Parts: sequence; C-alpha cells; structure tokens
Amino acid sequence: MTPTNAHPEPPALPSGLLFAIVVLTLVAVLVGTDLILDGRSGAEPLHLVLEGALMVLSAGAAARLWWHLRRARRSVVLLERDVGHARAEAARWRDETSELLDGLGASIARQFDRWTLTNAERSVALLLLKGLSHREVARVRQTSERTVRQQARNVYRKAGLTGRSELSAFFLEDLLLPPTGLLGEEGPASPSSP
Repeated sequence: MTPTNAHPEPPALPSGLLFAIVVLTLVAVLVGTDLILDGRSGAEPLHLVLEGALMVLSAGAAARLWWHLRRARRSVVLLERDVGHARAEAARWRDETSELLDGLGASIARQFDRWTLTNAERSVALLLLKGLSHREVARVRQTSERTVRQQARNVYRKAGLTGRSELSAFFLEDLLLPPTGLLGEEGPASPSSP
C-alpha cells in the first residue's frame, strides 16, 4: 500500500481561465489609469462614470473568476484525496480477502463444472453474478443481447434455478449470513434443524 500525501499538490490552473483573469485584470488597470488621466483633464462626468463602471465590472469579474477557480482547485484536491483513500482502502481489502476471493472463485468454477456449463455460459453466468444486465453482458462479450438471454436461460436450466436472483443466492446465501439476533436469538438455523 502506498502512503497518501497529506497535502497533495493542487492542480495547475487551466490556461484559458488564467488568461481570462489576466485580461480582465489588465482591462481594469488600463481603464483605471485612463479614468485617472481623464479625471485630471476634465472629461465629461458621464464618460468618467462609464469608465468607472467598466473598471469595476472588469475587476469584479476577474476577482469572481479567481475565487471560483480557487474553490474548484480546493474541490479537486479534496476529491483526489478521497479517491486516494478509497484506492488505499480497496487495496487493503483486496490484500485481506485475496485468499477468500481465490477460494470463492475456485468454488464457483467447480460448481460451473458440476453444471457442465460451456465457456460462453460460464462467462455469462460470471458477468450476471457481478450484476451486469443482459445488455451490458452482450456489450462486454461482443454478442447480441438475444444470445446472452439464451445462454442465461441455459445456465438457469442446467443449474435447476429459475433466474438471476436464484443464481446469485446460490453462491451468496452462505457468505452473507445475517448477524446473530436477526433470525432469532440462536442465529441462523442449521441444515439439520427441524
């Protein structure tokens, strides 16, 4: 597991937005300079008001863009940190459960052997167990949705199951036993219980 940086480097500013901020700031400075010079030379009050408004709008737009950009950068840094934590947690979970997952994969493969599934049916069954829809399975396998439906029906028939939920339950019911107390004080009933 790689350590995550506590203070990740903020992402670079997008050059287009940075350019817009610079241009708006430059416009505000130039208009402000012109406003001062026009005021000294006795320009019309309406002209001074319009230039003043242009200066304020330019400076305000530049400041607002800068503020939004800084806020977006902070959000990106926080999201990158969260993604780093999630990746580290996923890696830790994979490390802790790799033996169990390998054993589960081998058990599923043995059960598929007992059901005498073809390679295509195995592939469809695994993708269905992962939660993919028929359309998604067809896209992954680069085949028609109709073919996937037929292969899924073959899997259910060979397994003696009625559908996708029973296929999932076949493999998951023993893995996902509820905590003691949900099914009664004694916990889940054992197969030998009346």
